[in-house]
Amino acid sequence: MAMFDKLLANLKASKKTIVFTEGTDPRILSAADRLLKEELMGVILCGNPDEVKKAAADGGFAIDKAEIIDPLGYADFEAMVAAMVELRKGKMTEEECRNLLKKSNYFGTMLVKMGKADALLGGATYSTADTVRPALQIVKTKKGSNLVSSSFILFREKDGAEEKIAMGDCAINLSYSDKVDKDGNVTLTAAQQLAEVAVETARTAAYFGIDPKVAVLSFSTYGSGKGGTVQLSHDAVIEARKIDPELTIDGEFQFDAAVSEEVAKTKCPDSKVAGQANTFIFPLIEAGNIGYKIAQRLGGYEAYGPILQGLNAPINDLSRGCNAEEVYKMAIITAGMA
Repeated sequence: MAMFDKLLANLKASKKTIVFTEGTDPRILSAADRLLKEELMGVILCGNPDEVKKAAADGGFAIDKAEIIDPLGYADFEAMVAAMVELRKGKMTEEECRNLLKKSNYFGTMLVKMGKADALLGGATYSTADTVRPALQIVKTKKGSNLVSSSFILFREKDGAEEKIAMGDCAINLSYSDKVDKDGNVTLTAAQQLAEVAVETARTAAYFGIDPKVAVLSFSTYGSGKGGTVQLSHDAVIEARKIDPELTIDGEFQFDAAVSEEVAKTKCPDSKVAGQANTFIFPLIEAGNIGYKIAQRLGGYEAYGPILQGLNAPINDLSRGCNAEEVYKMAIITAGMA
């Protein structure tokens, strides 16, 4: 698939190692088997070695070339605890860090932080929060980022051509409200947060070969409606242009104005985005999650994600309803972005 060409080229040019936090899960083992046979990356499986090997044998998966690491038997465990205590800088006690690192989501994240692995993929059984929380506490956000967000890359073939679009945020940020300090001063507005999601999603889209034309969505087009998320989406466009003046972004738009040239001619004829948008920013997680699933189930798109944005290292989350094929492809995406 063409959208994976850049990722596969990266993996072939510089072999990476990915850590899976759920080493006994059959879907993880199936994907690991395939990744190792194709020599795409090194694989670390978190879990008790005997249990991991038994699960692999039961499923007929070949994982001999994988490294299996049990947090409870890790030789450098105490050094890892000390490193985490330093990272948390008084926010966690040594005992709290030790207990958390016995869990594979925290342990795997520390493997990435300490350079033992280049990327992490989890969430086959863990919740999104249980994947994101260790990443925020240990790997942390990259310079210039104020929050972690997510996007989905959606792909389909139609009339012999590939179609790709991006959508964010559909998995992480429930909503957006002003952040204030202890004195009540606004330190980061809701619009600035949504703007950051828009800019990061555009960058993810570009990485996957999409020339981003970003539409910030609402139930209003250029002020045709009032209330709800209208002002937020409108202001987010202004803030996103401050972050990246070169970004092609506009809104607020209703979805039809964003994608239909006919509607765009009527509602916003001078827009460089309306009618041709390919990167969609949702003002609430409800809208984003529903939107990408409609595109997936009724539009015939394959959905890849959620791809986490704003972190210092590639750490991604799986849906608990994922299958082995999705794990395999998300592993390529995650390691390929390292």
